[in-house]
Amino acid sequence: MTDTPRPPEGYEISTDPGRVDRDRVHHWLSTDAYWALGRSREQQDRAIEGSLNFGVYDAVSGEQVAYARVITDRATFAWLCDVYVSPSVRGKGVGTALVGAVRDETRSYGVRRVLLATHDAHGVYRKLGFAPLERPEHWMALLFGR
Repeated sequence: MTDTPRPPEGYEISTDPGRVDRDRVHHWLSTDAYWALGRSREQQDRAIEGSLNFGVYDAVSGEQVAYARVITDRATFAWLCDVYVSPSVRGKGVGTALVGAVRDETRSYGVRRVLLATHDAHGVYRKLGFAPLERPEHWMALLFGR
């Protein structure tokens, strides 16, 4: 497994839910993230409350520049979702550092499996040890509407 990438100079990662800029995260996800378009603010707030939240922040201004959340029991299972990096900092290693921090935090709980779904960021996740499911036929999903 690869070492945890450090955030680029001038950025810091935090799991403090009080630091999450809820307005900004809701705007990012509900207007620019293909998986969450149209998500209500109420729904986003409930998601934040029920999750382990990760933010990347400008170390000087405190402005949030990236977000991810993990749904986990902190013992056996975790689902990584809502990973979003502001367009202004994409390509600087912020997303890789964020996902590395998620990986290491969940590993520290003894979690044996972290799942995620992505349409377009396989390369980022692959660098950090994620791989396609070996036996996807063993997995099922229950979908409510579209």
